[in-house]
Amino acid sequence: MVEVFTDRIEISNPGRPVTNYRRFVDSAPVSRNERVARLMRLFGICEERGSGWDKVIDATERALLPAPRVKVEEAATRVTLLGARPLSTMDPEDRTNAIYLHACLRYVNQQPMTNTSVRERFGIETRNASQVSRFIKESIDEGLVVVYDPDAGTKARRYVPFWASPRLREPNHLLD
Repeated sequence: MVEVFTDRIEISNPGRPVTNYRRFVDSAPVSRNERVARLMRLFGICEERGSGWDKVIDATERALLPAPRVKVEEAATRVTLLGARPLSTMDPEDRTNAIYLHACLRYVNQQPMTNTSVRERFGIETRNASQVSRFIKESIDEGLVVVYDPDAGTKARRYVPFWASPRLREPNHLLD
């Protein structure tokens, strides 16, 4: 079901996702009903690549919108696409989610997430760049992104999603 409000669009789908929502960006496409999915691809209704979520994240970034919110419930999954709002009104959860999804998108496009890329993602002016370091730290503290090379100086730091860390090759609580 799709509901349109003045400040957001909510999309709900019955059932829990087939893959963990934290891995929507890079997961291989999986279908609950492959026969129906094959027909939908044949009629041009959907793609086979599973790139829809990546496109949504890319579009929200280009429009400087907050990242989509995903809420997995017992019998449904709800995605909320938020309307434009100033960065100053975004709560820490929205910021950390936006930074996490930015890191995911950069990673699958084989580009590092940097302070500069996050600054551009939020439309923050260079003179306010210290905000970006604080926002990235919030995401690191939440366990959503990690420093790719801890030995790199602060100006040269690159970040990746937690699941892409070269040091993290064990199950993570965020994927449970």
